[in-house]
Amino acid sequence: MCNLRQDKHSLANVDAVRVSHIDLTLAADFERRALHGHVALTSSLISPTNTFVLDSKALVVHRATVDGVDASFRHVDDAVFGTALHVTLPALALGVPFTARIYYETTPESTAVQWLPKEQTADKTHPYLFTQCQAIHARSLLPCQDCPLASSTYSAAITVPSWATCLVSAVARADPVTTGDVTTFSYHQAIAVPSYLIAIVIGALESREIGPRSRVWCEPSLVDAAAYEFAQTESFLQHAEAIMNQAYVWGRYDLVCLPPSFPLGGMENPCLTFATPTLLAGDQSLADVIAHEIAHSWTGNLITNHTWENFWLNEGWTMWLQRKIMARIHSPLHFDFDASIGWNDLQHSIDRYGAAHEFTKLVPTLDGCDPDDAFSSVPYEKGFNFLYYLSKVVGDDQFELFAQAYVQHFKYKTV
Repeated sequence: MCNLRQDKHSLANVDAVRVSHIDLTLAADFERRALHGHVALTSSLISPTNTFVLDSKALVVHRATVDGVDASFRHVDDAVFGTALHVTLPALALGVPFTARIYYETTPESTAVQWLPKEQTADKTHPYLFTQCQAIHARSLLPCQDCPLASSTYSAAITVPSWATCLVSAVARADPVTTGDVTTFSYHQAIAVPSYLIAIVIGALESREIGPRSRVWCEPSLVDAAAYEFAQTESFLQHAEAIMNQAYVWGRYDLVCLPPSFPLGGMENPCLTFATPTLLAGDQSLADVIAHEIAHSWTGNLITNHTWENFWLNEGWTMWLQRKIMARIHSPLHFDFDASIGWNDLQHSIDRYGAAHEFTKLVPTLDGCDPDDAFSSVPYEKGFNFLYYLSKVVGDDQFELFAQAYVQHFKYKTV
């Protein structure tokens, strides 16, 4: 496990304050395109300080309290990484829990929160909200320690219009409660996760059961197609468990198929994978994307890159496990065939950057750079090919044993 230190893409003082639990209470206002409410951060000092510094971006902060007492706060802007929210702390002993509560709202400029008018949905009946926090956008959803080395459990109570369903990257802890024209959904994530894995979806949704621990959620017109397309989910999960010799620890593995305007292929939010509707080919031929997101349940979510410069440890390992899963579904030849396609993707990225470019390195230096600017196939395929090379040096069977030992040694940690 890496030592806790300041993350170069975070303004938070993670070297002085540890957040152990996040309790998020928000209401969605589709007319104003704002989430408003408060976040309670159960925290403790790990080194002396009189200031709790949090990452934020495009948020309006109304009030801060520490253990129920109003606390002064100030903002310090950064040209790349948003705004450091400095909350003044009273005298506190090291290791003694305290609760900092921030009352705030998002704005239309909050990059993590995507508000879709009904015209951008499949059914075109209601608006839609989804969040995308990776890599460093969680700070525009809530004030937080927005870096992968800082993880915590979290709870969420989200109030939405009564026509909507709210899903969160966690497990439901109570039935929804409807009062008048609004409904409140409550969730709890019992496994500590970094801020980039906090996720929210709000929309007019239906679901279908696709396995003993899985449902797929989608707009009504596409839900049956999504249920068919992702019917192999339980098989993927079981193969991953066998390959890694480690049970799936997250409880639920649900999926939500987002509207056509969702810009990504998938996102490995724990308990709730996000998927693009472009996967709905009708013949399950694009299901390897789901295998990839499932693989993240071990490599990425259970073991997380310590910083974004080490992103290949998330994605290289996940490509390896994805291809192992699909080889078991199809044949061992599938592994090498898909790897050759990935090699071509890697070569295209290197050609586009130029071979000497910093972003072609397995571990690039990203000082002063938004990690999104360095996103490409390099951490995926260069990372995979490094692991693939090692597997050929020691033998596939021995390397699989190493992968299992890697998970056992580093699970619930960062690397």
